[in-house]
Amino acid sequence: MNIKNYLFSFLLTIVNSALSFSQLESASIEGPTQGTSYHITYLDTKHRNLQPEIEKLLIDFDFSVSTYNPYSIITRVNQNDKDVKLDNYFKTCFKKAKEVWKNTNGAFDPTVLPLTNIWGFGPGKKTEIEKSKIDSILEFVGFNLIELKRNKIIKKDSRVALDFNAFAQGYSVDVVSKFLNKKGIKSYIVEIGGEVFAKGTNLNGKIWTVNLEEPKDNKEAINNTIAIARLNNSAISTSGNNRRYFIENGIKYAHHLDPKTGYPAKNNLLSVSLFGNDCITTDSNATGILVMGLEKAKLFLQNHSELEAIIIYSDEKGNYQYYKTNGIKNILEF
Repeated sequence: MNIKNYLFSFLLTIVNSALSFSQLESASIEGPTQGTSYHITYLDTKHRNLQPEIEKLLIDFDFSVSTYNPYSIITRVNQNDKDVKLDNYFKTCFKKAKEVWKNTNGAFDPTVLPLTNIWGFGPGKKTEIEKSKIDSILEFVGFNLIELKRNKIIKKDSRVALDFNAFAQGYSVDVVSKFLNKKGIKSYIVEIGGEVFAKGTNLNGKIWTVNLEEPKDNKEAINNTIAIARLNNSAISTSGNNRRYFIENGIKYAHHLDPKTGYPAKNNLLSVSLFGNDCITTDSNATGILVMGLEKAKLFLQNHSELEAIIIYSDEKGNYQYYKTNGIKNILEF
């Protein structure tokens, strides 16, 4: 994902009380990354400053899978550099993308980068949209046209280009979370560009919470809170059409592109929030659901009980309607 600083902000309820948690200290760090920002709070008995190591992780991650970095691994793959060496970040993204592409019947497809560019939602410059141009690009859009074999990328068409930005921020949350686990941190909350994973409790002994925002068109500020989500060792990812869009000739075009048509997805979904065990899974599937539409999304979620979801969509009168999986009542407080 490029800039996904969207649909909710998280509540960091840090109570500086040392009565019952005398050995714990709360550390909060933040900074820029991946065209957005990160916010991390963790409780540490050793009172360590882990920010330099975390930022080094994020720099290495960006060097692997950022299409905005001209020297990254993914950029070199897209340029058909035969000498590029794939790292674990790239290979993990590729394998997860292939899995989600299959599970969503192609609604999620990381080969849409050329389309993303001409629509102005990627590193490339927006161009005038013409059906003939879209059709010509669709000839080399499709995850069936590219494979990972023996640590090498094999393309059936050299013009195929990858874009992991739809879930890269979610995966980077997992990378930081695993780093904190290795450091022996048992309570933390990690947020990068709106994607969140939380483990344990805050200093007050309560489960970490995040705010779920109203999916109202707003490119800059935070929207009103419609629900509070409790994250009990779980991830949350939200995809919506209210942050990255443009209006041309009175028509709104959002950044979620349908790989089958080459145009922004046309349905009444406004936002999808998924809860699961890791952010790479919730982030990638949330993108696919937003493209596939409500009825297909219901069938998909029925077959993926490992995910809990709340989908906000508009009815014929423009009012908010909600679809919620059965377990969402244990997570959200409206």
